[in-house]
Amino acid sequence: MVDTTPRHPVPPEQPADPQRRREPLPWQCPKATKDDPEALRRVQAIMESASYRPADQDMDFLQDDESRGMRLQLDFFKAEDQLRNHGVERTVVIFGSTRTWEPAAAQRQLQTCREAAAANPTDPALQARVAKARRIEARSRYYETSRELGRLIASAGDGPADNRVMVATGGGPGIMEAANRGAFDVGAESIGLNITLPHEQYPNPYVTPGLCFRFRYFAMRKLHFVKRACALVAFPGGYGTLDELFETLTLIQTRKISPVPVVLVGEGYWRRAIDIDFLVEEGVIEAEDRELFWYAESAAQAWQGILDWHRANGTPLFPAGGI
Repeated sequence: MVDTTPRHPVPPEQPADPQRRREPLPWQCPKATKDDPEALRRVQAIMESASYRPADQDMDFLQDDESRGMRLQLDFFKAEDQLRNHGVERTVVIFGSTRTWEPAAAQRQLQTCREAAAANPTDPALQARVAKARRIEARSRYYETSRELGRLIASAGDGPADNRVMVATGGGPGIMEAANRGAFDVGAESIGLNITLPHEQYPNPYVTPGLCFRFRYFAMRKLHFVKRACALVAFPGGYGTLDELFETLTLIQTRKISPVPVVLVGEGYWRRAIDIDFLVEEGVIEAEDRELFWYAESAAQAWQGILDWHRANGTPLFPAGGI
């Protein structure tokens, strides 16, 4: 007859240790060298092989071309997880040239170029540098406009602690730095979405730690710019600014995303950089596509236009109170 008496009718006084055993399992020790003198060397070779590394710790594998899909997922999910945990709902995305310096820095650079040109008056390259520095100095007023816009956004609603609508930039210098700095001025948090590039770069110092992300893929970075955007404000800028602007306009034009307000700050610059009327005349866009954006000259004008647009759209940015 089989003895069915329970061996442990009550719980043991000491529960099993979550990590250690009193008696090791067979695979917890390598094969004894007494049985095979080469066993330990072979086991070490196996364990040092790339195939033995856990997949999430194998950097060569993760950088492989075939692993791109996983990298894309991780690129998206890390920022998404952190933004959700932080309670970020909506963002005003602000773009513009990284070469738009704050006025004092632009004036110093202009003075340096003038001094160099004065010392070598026959050098055309130095004269060209002066002309370029003069333009940068004139454009530095947009740094202050962007900074003021950052302050206005961050102070809206219930004040700087209200994260329902947050400033989001590319996290770099120039116009982006100014917008993050404006939020910083009033004690508010703001977001920076950096991108990994082949050369050295630094985030601007005014992005909130914990809300500055560095993406591997432009596609994932762009997705996060648009995903929570309740407005896009574009200051004078180059390829990067144009890229983000036209992508957003295309998404709105095709209704791939619901329309959001798009504001171009500096009408004189933008009318020369982009001849929208010519595109309409050529028939490559429709007249209604001109209505997907408008111009502004000041931070107050840009911000008030965004608020008015959302009220008219039935999507007020701060429905529970605040402007």
